[in-house]
Amino acid sequence: MAWRERELDPKRSPRHFYGAEIRRLRKAHGDMSLSRLAQILNFSTGHLSRIEGGESRPPLGLSEKLDVAFNTDGSFQRYYPLAAREPFPEKYSAYLKLVDTAVRHESYTLTVPGLLQSEAFAIALLSASEPFATPEEREEWLTGRMARQTRLHQEPPPCRYWFILDEWAIRRPIGGPEVMAEQLSLLLAANRLRHITIQVLPLSAGAHSEMGGTSLMLLTLPDRKMVAYEEGSRSGRLFDDAQDVEHRLELYNLLRGQALSPQDTDALFSSAREGFSNALRGTVRPVAEE
Repeated sequence: MAWRERELDPKRSPRHFYGAEIRRLRKAHGDMSLSRLAQILNFSTGHLSRIEGGESRPPLGLSEKLDVAFNTDGSFQRYYPLAAREPFPEKYSAYLKLVDTAVRHESYTLTVPGLLQSEAFAIALLSASEPFATPEEREEWLTGRMARQTRLHQEPPPCRYWFILDEWAIRRPIGGPEVMAEQLSLLLAANRLRHITIQVLPLSAGAHSEMGGTSLMLLTLPDRKMVAYEEGSRSGRLFDDAQDVEHRLELYNLLRGQALSPQDTDALFSSAREGFSNALRGTVRPVAEE
């Protein structure tokens, strides 16, 4: 079966319009292939494919190159401010808009959630989870992730946060001992804030409802309506039907009951941090031995 390019809808968003224009002009220039255009632009074919598909934000400098390649008299430079406005993939945008207005945020995650990640941890995690992304794409995602943390520290707090982390989140050495020790210090500090509660779901809890690899988020909006969001490693789904949301709230409450108390969670964070700190010290040889 012959490979077919995915259809594009330029009305979907400014980012999709930008990508659709790239494809339209490619086709108008002798049905130019994407790889040929990438050669002309001195740009990654994979990255250009994601931009054309509306999946990635165009980086600085690309619009100027496109205007030269297609002789479009600055059109792409005029499109760029709108196409570059949203730093996250379009598939997450609906959920993220709700996050920005929620008055209560409850989540269960297999790793440290983005709102609580140190910059070093986020860099290590993005490098591992998106190994084929360009440095520019990772920097874009990192900037967006760090920017979202500002709401967590606003005064007065606009939202009540409740995080449940799987124990693997603090056991798996993402970025190495130094990164993990710093990350655990950040978690300890966050768990002392009056509007944040963090619990760890211990490995000793055994089987549970979310062990299939899905993260679960529950958002209470200003009108008291609740929505749920489930996220896998490559996709996410938003639920606003009352019955669907109620079912996921019940599952979350079961997780809350299986998790360690915030006090025991702090003790676990401290113990894990000491272990990573000891591992870090063990990698440095005393001066007398050098």
